Amino acid sequence: MIDVVVLFFLLGVFARLVKSDLRLPEALYETLSIYLLLAIGLKGGIELSKQPMMALLPQMLACMALGFAIPLVLTPVLRLLGLSRVDAAAMAAHYGSVSVVTFAVASAYLAAQGVEFEAHAALWVAIMEAPGIVAGILLARLGTRGADGQPSRVNWGELAHDVFFGKSVLLLAGGLVIGAVMGEAGTAPIAPVFTAPFKGVLALFLLELGLVAGGRLGELRRHGLRIVVFALAAPPLLALAGALTGLALGLSTGGMAILATLAASASYIAAPTAMRMAVPEANAALSITAALGITFPFNIVLGVPLYLELARWLQPGA
Repeated sequence: MIDVVVLFFLLGVFARLVKSDLRLPEALYETLSIYLLLAIGLKGGIELSKQPMMALLPQMLACMALGFAIPLVLTPVLRLLGLSRVDAAAMAAHYGSVSVVTFAVASAYLAAQGVEFEAHAALWVAIMEAPGIVAGILLARLGTRGADGQPSRVNWGELAHDVFFGKSVLLLAGGLVIGAVMGEAGTAPIAPVFTAPFKGVLALFLLELGLVAGGRLGELRRHGLRIVVFALAAPPLLALAGALTGLALGLSTGGMAILATLAASASYIAAPTAMRMAVPEANAALSITAALGITFPFNIVLGVPLYLELARWLQPGA
């Protein structure tokens, strides 16, 4: 059964397709995104406080490696589809990073299905945000020369600041730290704000994303069928890699489904910002259209249930 929050996303898409004047104020969109990032981080941090950090080290390293490896695999594929090296690397970076909102939808779906998963899974989101972006930048810059004929340079200090202290990573990591330090008892006074309303806030946020995604559907014609095929075919294949990684780590069925979802997701917040700074010559519209206009809707409508079934198939009887 489809999760109710997905219907809000579809409502937003429909509103844009019928040219409705429905709009969410920009300030409200910012507020909702801040809330979701903090709430996800806090929940993961609270569970993190109950476990020894060293026990989670293999998971952390595996998540980093998975995020870094995805652009290395996807860039040659995108080159075969006719993209320039810079555009291929930039798009691959979007898929190497992760979508926090897709994670939130997957978490809500598993909870509605009564499927338990590792409660510290928000830690995986924070860890997988940056490695794919770094890999994409390295691939884009490899052999690139500037207008003066000299090798192109990246201001890595400025880029690191933008990636690691940008809104999404800062709020998510900050929530994790606060939750881990204060624990369940220490965060109890704010639980009514950050726990009970979560799904309603997520529904409103998805309504806005539906409006945005619906507005980008017209751009698909300009980018050709090959990008559409890639944006639909890549998520299930990446999900398989994520699920197999989860299986190797000994995760629960729900944990495998979450990691599969993260591997299949594409960033449309952190990655576009970082790539705009580090690789300004890349076609930003191409990447964001694939990530937000195609992959994101596919994942939240069809992908998440599919990835749960994949995890169950890989771990029968669990």
